[in-house]
Amino acid sequence: MFTLVATVILYVFGFVFLYGVIRLAVRHGMEDLEARRPQVLRSAQSSSADDAAFMRQNAFLGGN
Repeated sequence: MFTLVATVILYVFGFVFLYGVIRLAVRHGMEDLEARRPQVLRSAQSSSADDAAFMRQNAFLGGN
């Protein structure tokens, strides 16, 4: 009987621990995404500005 009770307790605490680990990993991942967002936006804006400047300088490549 003691073995059954100990097994159930360890089983339940294992799921609680696993839930905590997954939640912690997701929170850290979301923080990393929020930290990188400004860098990605700057990169996208600069690349679109570079594309526009390239097309102005090389209009013959644009097909117009």
